[in-house]
Amino acid sequence: MNLFTLPKALLLAAAAMLSLLSSYGAANGDPSKYPQFAQQSVPADVKLSFISIDELVAQVKAGRKPLIIDVRTAAEYREVHILSAVSAPLAEFKDNVKKIPKDRLVVLY
Repeated sequence: MNLFTLPKALLLAAAAMLSLLSSYGAANGDPSKYPQFAQQSVPADVKLSFISIDELVAQVKAGRKPLIIDVRTAAEYREVHILSAVSAPLAEFKDNVKKIPKDRLVVLY
């Protein structure tokens, strides 16, 4: 079986996964770049948990559609971002909080 005989849906899924994984790399946040946010804490009414890229990929493969929010600057977002991620820079995040759905997984990066 070659590339041209694979079902179109499988090719699209593979392309989506590849684009999602291609932007993944070992990246550590540098709090010195964002001193205004480094010491902030999460509000008490917000449930916070961390997931790995593998868990995110599993969510997507399972047909769930997590909302992926890129909280980096607009310039960083334009440079590279996860396919389907929306930009909501930390500096403007408070303005967007009320727009975040409460009925689905939300991933911030």
